[in-house]
Amino acid sequence: MKRINEPAGDTGFPVYQCRLPVSRRTNEYCTDLLSRHLKKIGSRWRALPPGRIVIIVLAVLRHDQRIADMAGGNAVGDTTVRRWRDELISLLAARAPRLDRACKKIAKRGGEVVLIDGTLIPTVRRTGAANRPNYSGKHRRHGLHFLALTDENGRRIWISAVRPGPTHDITAARRDHILTHLRAAGLGALADLGFFGLTDDSDDPVIVTGYKATRARKLTPGEKQANRVLAAARAPVEHGFAHLKTWRILTKLRTDPARATDLLRALLVLSNLKLSR
Repeated sequence: MKRINEPAGDTGFPVYQCRLPVSRRTNEYCTDLLSRHLKKIGSRWRALPPGRIVIIVLAVLRHDQRIADMAGGNAVGDTTVRRWRDELISLLAARAPRLDRACKKIAKRGGEVVLIDGTLIPTVRRTGAANRPNYSGKHRRHGLHFLALTDENGRRIWISAVRPGPTHDITAARRDHILTHLRAAGLGALADLGFFGLTDDSDDPVIVTGYKATRARKLTPGEKQANRVLAAARAPVEHGFAHLKTWRILTKLRTDPARATDLLRALLVLSNLKLSR
């Protein structure tokens, strides 16, 4: 008896089309970036042209499409799509601004204040020894923490390295030497109470965090009003985070946490492409 492992004739998988909400400029920028990279490394052949590769990777990032689905729909292997994704992410992340240069650019444009905040990216629950390190008790979920700086209008100018979920905002800011870079550029920053105590000079604070109530001392009406004014001024940084998270791959990150920093910085470059002229 001959065993046949091929599927029956009518069991093929249907392929569908969907709209990718990415600007033409973004697509052309990524295609040109990838084409120049392939020419530089002397890659003479790929299963698909650079333009198709870019569309596949952007679909994975924007819609969080499953790699297996994108691979099957384009007649390539899962490993191939995963390699394309990591390659384009690395190329984009290399063009993300450094903290010192981002601060100097804002100061050169005449800016005096930046907005800083931290947030958590949800991740899948990991198994074994890697289970607990990323669990955030504050958010009651597994995730990765990062900081972001924006200008007064909420335009994202820098993203920090990704750290485990329990990392506190002030701890991450100290590790990234935020105060040193802001002071060197002559900038101030507005932040929430998560950064309370970061400023090392109370007479000339670099980071303004508002007033914090304690069990022994309640806030005065003037201090409450000052906190409301500060919160209104900080609103654009929240909008900046919300816009970044429209990339659905951040809905629940399934990639290796070691690659998350490059992913976020790549999304920063992509998000800012349509804002620049």
